[in-house]
Amino acid sequence: MRLPVAAVMLVVSALAHAAEPVPFPDGYRNWTHVKSMVIPESGHPLSNAFGGIHHVYVDDAGVAALKVGKGYPDGTVLVFDLLAVEPADGGASVEGERKFVAVMMKDSDRFAATGGWGFEAFAEGQPSKPTVKDADSECFACHQTKQSRDYVYSEWRP
Repeated sequence: MRLPVAAVMLVVSALAHAAEPVPFPDGYRNWTHVKSMVIPESGHPLSNAFGGIHHVYVDDAGVAALKVGKGYPDGTVLVFDLLAVEPADGGASVEGERKFVAVMMKDSDRFAATGGWGFEAFAEGQPSKPTVKDADSECFACHQTKQSRDYVYSEWRP
């Protein structure tokens, strides 16, 4: 049985599109800053994976949806920038080395299996060091608890 050329091209195109990785978010520190928080680097249930200083950013496509907490349009990108905590003079704490930059990218067609979101994390914030092997188990499994907020944990603070 021979498939029509158009059908073969459609399948090849769909497979290639689905295989495109979530790109590193160049310039994200110039986007809208959503929030910052600290998870202690020890003694907290999430310390091993997420201990440090967190900064969350959203691109222009997602700002309006962030303000209402749902309905992010395709093209939205959220970034979670995690840095180590370093002691400073006088008992203060400052940002240390970057641990990773995590990215959520909304594309309802490409990432239908994970709520319309693609996930990636870049070790040390290096574009050449993507780390996510299975977005469903490594990322989306936790984000499913936020389905009512379009799978996003961060909330807007006016």
